[in-house]
Amino acid sequence: MPVESSELTMPCRRFLRAGPRRFNELRLDIPPISAKVLSQRLRELESRGVITRTIQPTTPPSVEYALTPLGQELVPALDAIVEVGYKLKAAVR
Repeated sequence: MPVESSELTMPCRRFLRAGPRRFNELRLDIPPISAKVLSQRLRELESRGVITRTIQPTTPPSVEYALTPLGQELVPALDAIVEVGYKLKAAVR
């Protein structure tokens, strides 16, 4: 499945563009989403080189996700897609 084909891929990247985020921060940013689905999506993005996953040496351990340089390159394209979506939505009204 292409990275862009998931309805959750764009929100994940949108919230990561501001900087590294922890799992629960992303989960709160993208309601309603189950932990299982978010975890699957993040793993897929990591395997495709779009995000990195860093385990923080805290107690208990926490995990941060961040965009890779490749993920950063996708931001302008995603912004353009979102902008067109807003225009199309406004035109329907």
